Amino acid sequence: MSISSLKGGVGKTSVTLGLASAALAAGIPTLVIDLDPHADATTGLAVSPRDEFDIGQMIKASRKADLGANIVPSGWLAAHEADGGTPPTLDVAMGSAYSGIYDRPDLGRRDLKRLATILSNADRDGSAPYQLVLIDCPPSLNGLTRMAWTASSRVLLVAEPGLFSVAGTQRTLRAIELFRTEFAPSLVPAGIVANRVRPGSSEHAYRLNEMKTMFGELLLSPTIPEQANWQQIQGAAHPVHQWPGDSAKNASALFDRLLDSVLNQNATRSRLYRG
Repeated sequence: MSISSLKGGVGKTSVTLGLASAALAAGIPTLVIDLDPHADATTGLAVSPRDEFDIGQMIKASRKADLGANIVPSGWLAAHEADGGTPPTLDVAMGSAYSGIYDRPDLGRRDLKRLATILSNADRDGSAPYQLVLIDCPPSLNGLTRMAWTASSRVLLVAEPGLFSVAGTQRTLRAIELFRTEFAPSLVPAGIVANRVRPGSSEHAYRLNEMKTMFGELLLSPTIPEQANWQQIQGAAHPVHQWPGDSAKNASALFDRLLDSVLNQNATRSRLYRG
């Protein structure tokens, strides 16, 4: 599942990390592919690289790339190990600025398949035992995002309840439809996450109602409110499910519900989307 937005600053990586935290808490074997050259998801997942290739290096040599040999366990697993239990799987294909050489608008079909080739090779050799793969995309429709979409069956869109973000989400849905027609016929939206919602904002309330009218069943529940300590949690490279306090506990419950919605309700949404 690609996690995408045409507009930067809407909390796309925060949603990726929240879903990864929920998957870890649920014991779902998960891989996070950090395709954004800023590599913020890699930082937030407390990755300590050794000699592994990052995702950009693997993409360059996609036919020979060994995903299983180059994924890195998230540092979030340390708390599970300290408890003496067997930690679930949360692996990371590290991001880096190197992947930016592919973030251009002129990639051909062969290049768009590079990430899909890496994942399919890992499936064949049994080195990818994941139930969920989250791909954190750059905030653009250039090569890396389209490469991620080619490798995905779903696209989860992240938007703030603001004018420009809502308009960007409309454009992204149109882009998905065009892309699936030409390149990826099985690709469908996983839904739209309204993120950084301010409950006391009349503008946000208006835009949320507008999004419900515009996007219907694609607008996922729950929405994710703006959280004051989110920067602190991410700065500590810590899963929200293991952060103390009622605010983090409430946020964890929301991401649990969001993950459940994404995993268990998409078959219905896909049928609705396909008409």
